[in-house]
Amino acid sequence: MTDRIREKMNSLRVEADHAIERAETAEKKIHQLELELLAKEQEITSLSHRLDNANSQLDKAESSIADSKADREAGETSKQANEGLTRKIQLLEEELDAAEKNVKETVEKLRQVDVKAEHFERQVQRVEQERDQWEQKFEAMERKYKESKAELDELAQSLQDL
Repeated sequence: MTDRIREKMNSLRVEADHAIERAETAEKKIHQLELELLAKEQEITSLSHRLDNANSQLDKAESSIADSKADREAGETSKQANEGLTRKIQLLEEELDAAEKNVKETVEKLRQVDVKAEHFERQVQRVEQERDQWEQKFEAMERKYKESKAELDELAQSLQDL
């Protein structure tokens, strides 16, 4: 019986050694899994942080896109306003050119009118001089006529007295 007990003890010892060995292996495996779990949790934390950063960058990019769209729309509005103002400027320049042409024509006509007015003033002066000369001749002729008439009347009186 002692052999049996010894065998049983040996067998229990072998079993206990196996159990200890399995327990040690399991503990090592648990420890390794805990390390892997810790590494995975750190990786998750890191990936979560990276995801938060990516979301933040995405928000910034979307905001930037929205700002760019608003700027583009404002730029298009400014461009349209600029085109409208350019058209207005072009029309005003055309009107200015037409007005300048009209002014030049008017100035030329005024110059021609001035030349004609000077010509007519000279003609009026010449005609007035001629009139003055004719009036002087008329007065001289009228004096001669009166003198001749007076002589004729005198002669006629003297002939009647004879």
